Amino acid sequence: MTIKILGSGCPNCQKLEQNVKKAVEELGLKDIQVEHIYDINKIVEMGVMSTPALAVDDQIKASGRIPDVEEIKSWLK
Repeated sequence: MTIKILGSGCPNCQKLEQNVKKAVEELGLKDIQVEHIYDINKIVEMGVMSTPALAVDDQIKASGRIPDVEEIKSWLK
């Protein structure tokens, strides 16, 4: 499974990345690749117009908001 955080690295993007890592840790998941995409062209190519955004296996799950740890965990189960 690949999780992508899409955003410029702003505080909101960093908070989203923290939430993702916490969700992965709480679920005890292995073989998860967490990637942060900073390149605006790649972000737009994925169809995201508002950051921060989160994609799980290249499917956009959230855009323009910071989902909480429990919501992220529901997408990873």
